[in-house]
Amino acid sequence: MGFIRNIILIILALISVRSKAQDIANNDSLLIQLSGVVIAENTLEPAPYTTVYDRTQRRGVISDYYGFFSLVTMPGDTLFFRYYGYRTSTFIVPDTLTEKRYSIIHMLESDTLQLPEVEVYPWPSREEFAKAFMEMDPYDDALRRAQRQLSGESLAFIAARLETDAGLSYAYTRNQMNTALYTKGQLPGNNLLNPYAWAKLLEDWKSGKLSKQ
Repeated sequence: MGFIRNIILIILALISVRSKAQDIANNDSLLIQLSGVVIAENTLEPAPYTTVYDRTQRRGVISDYYGFFSLVTMPGDTLFFRYYGYRTSTFIVPDTLTEKRYSIIHMLESDTLQLPEVEVYPWPSREEFAKAFMEMDPYDDALRRAQRQLSGESLAFIAARLETDAGLSYAYTRNQMNTALYTKGQLPGNNLLNPYAWAKLLEDWKSGKLSKQ
């Protein structure tokens, strides 16, 4: 009896293995290589790195920089497309396909979010805002301060107290070299005999610039 029982178990095992092989062969005949490109609705440009998830098979892929993707599916599978800033959309693989390959162009709709209005103040509380408003000088605005700080006297005052830099030193040295080349072999120029220098002196004296110094 034990021998007959072992033979029956072996026969059942062979039948089970054969049925599983047939199921696998049938499933392989239903596999479809699905490829496509994901694009945006408003710009018609590729949506790079879009998540394409097959909910039926519980696996997925990510499209490349050009929005291209490719994965193995079966007829009737439901695909989810997710991309930041766009609505999650679905695609059902047709169950009437007869070819092993299928291509699609999937379009995503933009997802517009309306956030509540937020008012930003430079003061942490209304009390400090009221205090700053009451102490504000309306006649000393930014434009007048800028005009005062960029006046000729202010710039001259600041320039006189700035240390020289490499550019100024180089320019001063080049001027000295050019003056030396210009007066080479003769005496340096004397402004006492320069009519333009006398005209400038008289102009400064009439305008009162000499009295301010």
